[in-house]
Amino acid sequence: MAGFIIESVLLGAGLSMDAFSISLSNGLRQPGMRGRKAFFIAGTFAWFQFLMPMIGWICVHTIAEAFAGFQKIIPWIAFFLLTWIGGKMLLEAWRDKDSDAEAGDEVTVSSVGARELIVQGLATSMDALSVGFTIADYGLLKAFVCSLIIGGVTLVLCLAGVEAGKRFGLLLKRGSAVFGGVILVGIGIRILVGGLL
Repeated sequence: MAGFIIESVLLGAGLSMDAFSISLSNGLRQPGMRGRKAFFIAGTFAWFQFLMPMIGWICVHTIAEAFAGFQKIIPWIAFFLLTWIGGKMLLEAWRDKDSDAEAGDEVTVSSVGARELIVQGLATSMDALSVGFTIADYGLLKAFVCSLIIGGVTLVLCLAGVEAGKRFGLLLKRGSAVFGGVILVGIGIRILVGGLL
């Protein structure tokens, strides 16, 4: 039992690294974010990291062949979504820089919205679908508990990521949106390259 819990925690830590990085990016983007919003961001990532292994497990036990075919395009989907969001952040930062240069004000960066957060959650949890294959020999209850642990680990790490991002965001100010956008694009490229290799 202890081995199963340790294995699930390590699996959760490995899977949640991208979500942690994007949580950091979201914190950078909105340094004045309240605790409730930070929990909502972390909770969204945790939900997707819990849900995807369960969906993968169900697919393995029902439509394994179709799922194996879909798995090949997962890195492309994640790359497209993260690059789109990161590019949008960089464009917003560029526009704000130009308008603030004229007005002489500080950069104001838009906060992450619910729709964008859902896209981030989907993009970062795509690889968690594959975990359905690695836990395919688990029974339903064991697979559920494993996915729950993965979600819990993600929640804790993403809360830490948002808080760290908020602190750095206050220090970086003008460069925080650019840094956050670069993080998202970089993660998208890493997922694509990893998927192709």
